[in-house]
Amino acid sequence: MVKRLPKIGQMKIQQMAFMLIAVVLFFALVGLFVIVIRFSGLKQSSVILEEENAMLLVTKLANSPEFACGSSFGDSKLSCIDADKVMMLREHISDYSGFWGIAEIEIRKISSDSKECNLENYPNCGIIQVYSKNVNKLPASSNFVALCWKEGSDRGINERCEVARLMVSSEDKT
Repeated sequence: MVKRLPKIGQMKIQQMAFMLIAVVLFFALVGLFVIVIRFSGLKQSSVILEEENAMLLVTKLANSPEFACGSSFGDSKLSCIDADKVMMLREHISDYSGFWGIAEIEIRKISSDSKECNLENYPNCGIIQVYSKNVNKLPASSNFVALCWKEGSDRGINERCEVARLMVSSEDKT
């Protein structure tokens, strides 16, 4: 039996089909490569955006009605936190659980010890843990603020202020 070779026209059609398949595969690989490069920094930029939002929130929190001194200590002060308000807010924090969209809010006095505040030892403490979620947290963003409260003495009510750090942590979603 004699084997017949394919005709030239059939060979050209087969070559064209293989070339089309090769070109489609090439462009598919190039497309995947471009997509991988394009989205490789997406997670990093998400973390950076979360940190920026936390830093902006630190600045806003110090002047928000829930934290700010307002005019209760004389003139209206910027970046002044009313410690008495914060201690009461701390007791009712479940009403604010999703309000700020963060993982932790903490206020640390600069010149005090590291004793955590509660209603029994307030104001002779150093750390007010306002809010904390039990999740993985990103490093805290912070800002210096004036932490003020009123104290009673034999001469009446005195205003006392100390320098503190308002620290806010976002949730680590990685």
